[in-house]
Amino acid sequence: MTAEVPHAGGLLDPGGAMDRLAEWKGRLDQLATATDAMSDRMRDLRVTVADGNGLAEVTVDSTGALVDLQLGQRIQRVAPDVVARTIMSTIALAKRQLADRAQEIIGDTLGPDSPTGQAMAERIGQRLRDDPAVGGPDEQPGRW
Repeated sequence: MTAEVPHAGGLLDPGGAMDRLAEWKGRLDQLATATDAMSDRMRDLRVTVADGNGLAEVTVDSTGALVDLQLGQRIQRVAPDVVARTIMSTIALAKRQLADRAQEIIGDTLGPDSPTGQAMAERIGQRLRDDPAVGGPDEQPGRW
């Protein structure tokens, strides 16, 4: 009675195992390259939004932090609480636009079917869209 040696591609086939490892390494290399590209694009991401009344223009960076605020001359003719609400709602809108753009970048770099990309996009969306400090999702700066 002779023991059979597994054929190519079998569990104990060294050549098949090496091929599978090379394929796995190739996928990891592609993921690393895509992740680096995504990271570069995300790091440089900024969104600028102006309210519809010319009171304020805000810029947020990739983390959603306010990095610039420009106030228009019209603020001198508007109650301070209106200016404050306008600034806060404009920041909220900028963060929602930032979340949309970040999700596009993730989809472009990691692919729309990537479970990792989907999880990242969901977390970013929740963090930026649901920030209670800047108003609810329906609050948008507009004309009054």
